[in-house]
Amino acid sequence: MRRSVITATGSYLPERILTNDELSKMVDTTDEWIVARSGITQRHIAADDELTSDLATHAAKAALEMAGLKPDDIDLIVLATATPDETFPATATVVQKNLGMTRGFAFDIQAVCTGFLYALATADNFVKSGQATRALVIGAETFSRILDWEDRTTCVLFADGAGAVILEAEDGEGTSDDRGILTSHLHSDGEKHDLLYVDGGPSSTQTTGYLRMEGREVFRHAVNNLASVVHEAMEATGLTTDDIDWLVPHQANKRIIDGTGRKLKLDPEKVVLTVDKHGNTSAASVPLALDEAVRDGRIKRGQLLLLEAMGGGFTWGSALVRW
Repeated sequence: MRRSVITATGSYLPERILTNDELSKMVDTTDEWIVARSGITQRHIAADDELTSDLATHAAKAALEMAGLKPDDIDLIVLATATPDETFPATATVVQKNLGMTRGFAFDIQAVCTGFLYALATADNFVKSGQATRALVIGAETFSRILDWEDRTTCVLFADGAGAVILEAEDGEGTSDDRGILTSHLHSDGEKHDLLYVDGGPSSTQTTGYLRMEGREVFRHAVNNLASVVHEAMEATGLTTDDIDWLVPHQANKRIIDGTGRKLKLDPEKVVLTVDKHGNTSAASVPLALDEAVRDGRIKRGQLLLLEAMGGGFTWGSALVRW
């Protein structure tokens, strides 16, 4: 059975760090208030001249370096973002140009915070079908550009960053012991639109708009949906949550991550947590957390990883990966 194996990771965070104390001078909030409700102590903010494509390119180059590959070794780029450089063309094609990649194809996917998992599942299917042998999957965001900096319920949560992985085709036995992506599950529910959205766009207001969120409702749905999609992955493979070595969740809010972990009866020591220093970087958060845990040696060959996320739409999903 042809599998998509993650052979390398990469990430990039903008140089500027915005602390809770600095935010308290911009909006009516405090460090204690932010930490108690989200677990976030700081976040990275892109420079005025940094675009989403710039962040994505840095992360892509780091992944290529880890894999020992050249840009033209890649067949496909799938970039997940809700904050593209332009309405068109796809930001993925800008990354393709920046890398000097002269072959293959590139496109964007928009599923907000679940975007990286949508992109990973899409690239996985291209690899499994034989249409691509190597794929570069990126999550990159400049969410600071769509925040209302007078709204303390949202501007304290979101931030900028990029993460990337490289998928390569490898033959497996078709069992849960294979390396690579074992299963992925994606969902959406358009009826929940008004709970998390941006109040603008080319077709509606001809402006970018600002992020709007009903935090309590999002929290309630997030814990239930994320636990459900994890169980779905377990049922599809015959594995149990006891088999999971690492949960690599979307870094939206520490309370959501803790609540999901409790619902799954997972040891907190098995959860990769970066939200405290990265904030919610939307589609970038899962690959950012993954890259950190790979590079610091926590994630080891043969371990079982569960990736999960939920975002506006609502969208949510999971991927079970043997490292």
